[in-house]
Amino acid sequence: LSPFPMLTLLSMFYYICLRRRSRSGTRGEALTSRRAVESGQRAVLPVSVEVEQYAKEVLDFSSHYGSENSMSYTMWNLAGVPNVYPSSGDFTQTAVFRAYGTWWEQCVSAPPPFRRTPKGFYSQDYIELGFEEPVYPTAVEVLETYYPGAIVQILACSHNPFSQSPPTDIRWEVLWSGEPTKVLTPQARQFSPNIKHISFPTNLLRLEINSSLLDYYTELDAVILRGVKEKPMLALYKMPVIDISDLSDSEDELSDMGGPFRQGGDRKHQRTGNGYFDKLPYELIQLILSHLTLPDLCRLAQSCKLLHQHCCDPLQYTQLSLQPYWARLSDDSLGHLQSRCTLLQRLNLSWTGNRGAFTLSGFSSFMKACGLSLVCLELSCCHFLNEACLEVISQTCPGLQELNLSSCDRLHPQAFIHISKLTHLRRLVLYRTKIEQTAILSILTFCIELRHLNLGSCVRIEDYDVVASMLAARCHSLRSLDLWRCRNLTDRGLAELVSGCRMLEELDLGWCPTLQSSTGCFQHLARSLPRLQKLFLTANRTVCDSDIEELAASCPSLRLLDILGTRLVSAASLKKLLQSCPHLLLLDVSFCSQIDMRVVQELSGLFPNVAIKKSFTQ
Repeated sequence: LSPFPMLTLLSMFYYICLRRRSRSGTRGEALTSRRAVESGQRAVLPVSVEVEQYAKEVLDFSSHYGSENSMSYTMWNLAGVPNVYPSSGDFTQTAVFRAYGTWWEQCVSAPPPFRRTPKGFYSQDYIELGFEEPVYPTAVEVLETYYPGAIVQILACSHNPFSQSPPTDIRWEVLWSGEPTKVLTPQARQFSPNIKHISFPTNLLRLEINSSLLDYYTELDAVILRGVKEKPMLALYKMPVIDISDLSDSEDELSDMGGPFRQGGDRKHQRTGNGYFDKLPYELIQLILSHLTLPDLCRLAQSCKLLHQHCCDPLQYTQLSLQPYWARLSDDSLGHLQSRCTLLQRLNLSWTGNRGAFTLSGFSSFMKACGLSLVCLELSCCHFLNEACLEVISQTCPGLQELNLSSCDRLHPQAFIHISKLTHLRRLVLYRTKIEQTAILSILTFCIELRHLNLGSCVRIEDYDVVASMLAARCHSLRSLDLWRCRNLTDRGLAELVSGCRMLEELDLGWCPTLQSSTGCFQHLARSLPRLQKLFLTANRTVCDSDIEELAASCPSLRLLDILGTRLVSAASLKKLLQSCPHLLLLDVSFCSQIDMRVVQELSGLFPNVAIKKSFTQ
């Protein structure tokens, strides 16, 4: 056979791919690339000096261990040059996320995972960093100073965060991604993975984190972006790698969801049968399709009429998590999904819609069409939200039971008053929001079915004693309460709380400095809450042996206990606690002056099922 037909076919294939690539670049770039490849000539590379820069500013993040009013253990420590590296250990000058390990997923307050979450989506936290000058990245280096291995993805953005112009046509590219890892040593390291070269300059990086395999909090000290100001022309030196996906006419499956189904070709020669699929029960096909991820479901909908009907069935969309696709979503995505989500019950929009990707109009339209059956709405770190959005939620979701607004720190305080209209709420997360006392008291007045409430780092609430009193009077079914870093809860408010909310199984009082053991408040707490499974008394230096012994006597179901920083607890009382609480899984005694590593090793040997934590500095 002559080789010429095959060469012709390959030439056509390559020409289609070049056309496909030209859509993402300028016409001049596409023509230059094509001519260079076709002629086999090498282009002259511009001379460019590599720039090294540390982060100028922390732009956004999902959580941090520290306070909103200080620098200790906060994400803001990632801006600038290193404070700690190359030293290893637990240092307040580093950036620390709120959680680690898997213990928080086992708490009664943890919501069930969403179905259809892609297996390759590992991210649990993130931080976005702005740098002074946009560059084409050649390397990214992260200085990890304690329990490294949590970084699972590094992304670059085409938008300049310091530009005065409104963002348009924003692109995110993954520079590197990997699975969660458990490094054998907690010592400091410089993490510098091999990154992908991208076609645009960037001065906005995003690190995504998964700490589930770590034995303690990961700590980050600084991030270095290396790059060149001139666009590298390395692509002209070698034949581009052509992927079969380059033949697709759709840049993004999510943006084409819900479009009309089209079939080409001569209808005379089309096969009308669907093979054995015609013989399968409708319910069985639905069950098979329920195992597909959302993009796969959208692709399959374009294959034939039968599968299009199944893939668009609203029963496939009773749960919908769009968080893994946060970088690719827009109002159009919500519009295309709208007709399929009329039976939607659980919706995860966390991390989505930022920098103009969602508008009030697009969000409102989707909620009006799909909110009637909604019982769970996750909106963590959704900075597009405003008061009008919360008003829409309160009007369109009458049966809503779970609402997560974690780290929506740009919402105006007045916006939260609309939550009080959601009278069936059972789980409410307001971590790191600007809610004020008037709004939270209104919510507690009307939302008496609350089971789980997170007010961690809500620094604008003026008097937590009043909030505790209202909880005791109105929310008798409360099972978990997070008051992490509330600054003004006293023994009087705590006494009212535990007397009125005796169903509590989780209570986080970490970094609440106004509680004093000498008042007997912790012993009263232990006697009042026999169901207690989790208790965080982090950084309360007054916790003493009497408190630990009362917990041992009154709280046999205890699973998680954090007494980091106390100076008054001995090894003897801890041993009694471990003997009396057979379900205990986690005990944090970091910076407890009477508990040294020898004691930790001895107790760990006696109680191997308990993770006893003791951080260090060196």
